[in-house]
Amino acid sequence: MLRPNYIYLISFLKRMLQTIKDWFWLEELWLPPTIKWSDLEDHDGLVFVKPSHLYITVPCAFLLLIIRYFFERFIATPLAKTLGINKKIPKKIQQNPVLENFFIRSNRHPSQNDLYGLAKKSNQTVQQVEIWFKRRRDQEKPCRLKKFQEACWRFTFYLFLTIAGIGFLYDKPWLYDLWEVWNGYPKQPLLPSQYWYYILEMSFYWSLLFSIGSDVKRKDFLAHVIHHLAALSLMSFSWCTNYIRSGTLVMLVHDVADIWLESAKMFSYAGWKQTCNILFFIFAAVFFITRLVIFPFWILYCTVILPLHYLKPFFSYIFLNVQLLILQVLHLYWGYYVLKILRKYVLKQELEDVRSDDEEDSAEEDEPECLKNGRGAGRNPIPNGQPGH
Repeated sequence: MLRPNYIYLISFLKRMLQTIKDWFWLEELWLPPTIKWSDLEDHDGLVFVKPSHLYITVPCAFLLLIIRYFFERFIATPLAKTLGINKKIPKKIQQNPVLENFFIRSNRHPSQNDLYGLAKKSNQTVQQVEIWFKRRRDQEKPCRLKKFQEACWRFTFYLFLTIAGIGFLYDKPWLYDLWEVWNGYPKQPLLPSQYWYYILEMSFYWSLLFSIGSDVKRKDFLAHVIHHLAALSLMSFSWCTNYIRSGTLVMLVHDVADIWLESAKMFSYAGWKQTCNILFFIFAAVFFITRLVIFPFWILYCTVILPLHYLKPFFSYIFLNVQLLILQVLHLYWGYYVLKILRKYVLKQELEDVRSDDEEDSAEEDEPECLKNGRGAGRNPIPNGQPGH
């Protein structure tokens, strides 16, 4: 039997958790004034959004990881070989516990003084130690084949999401008339197409988050984690507040540009410089049209201005638009670096990606000139090279 003190503690924790849950789901935080959660209960064959609908995105994300494994093995790899990309086998190095211990625990790039000390400890010349560290770093580098596989998977899924988004939205009135986004809000029933669009998009981002530790390591690793979490947070919030119509428009506007970026990367890794350049120019054009024209003057107008004709400002309205405005600031930030790339190409007739889509310790000779990862003017790493969401 549990002692009375334990029973009291368990009871107290249950009450505390229930209090937190009740506070978190306060109608004043999520819904317009006068609207209750009971107003969004399913009735007469109409289904409304529920937070529990999103639980399936996590198992779906693991399913996508399984699909990705077979895709990279049986589709991306043969395609890479067709384009002349083969797995590079690094040169073998002699086992040396002293150098290996320094490499793992201290520094992959030893200073000159470190080289002299390690040469004495390992009974080798300084030149031999330098060669050992170079070859050891080569073993840690992601091969071009792996980078191609990842870009190919992202390209394929962004293309799939874009086609799905167009298929889901082409016959919806709010795609052509923004007033329809807010007509009847928040008592707008959930359509099957909206459900699957959100599930696919969120599952994909969960899968990217789950695989980030095994993917090609980037210097902006933390930025990638924050980016994926922010995207998932924004989609989850828009779902729970029934901003589904505007949410689907935001997703479509963002996915369409990433197709061209990932395809440019694929041809960059294949060494098809001219094709890479053309695709990057298409990406830049689509990026500026969707992120710097359509998003601020269409999407933000729809989410900031139009709802005020239907209802008074409330917490979730403010919170959602703050997130979207921050996203627009990021668009301007990424747009600056895209312009920097284009300016460099115009001046030098050579396209080089100055954004930090770089991998850890990637050597210059391992990257084609087009979309060379992670180094810009002045050799400084620049934030994430995937302008997105």
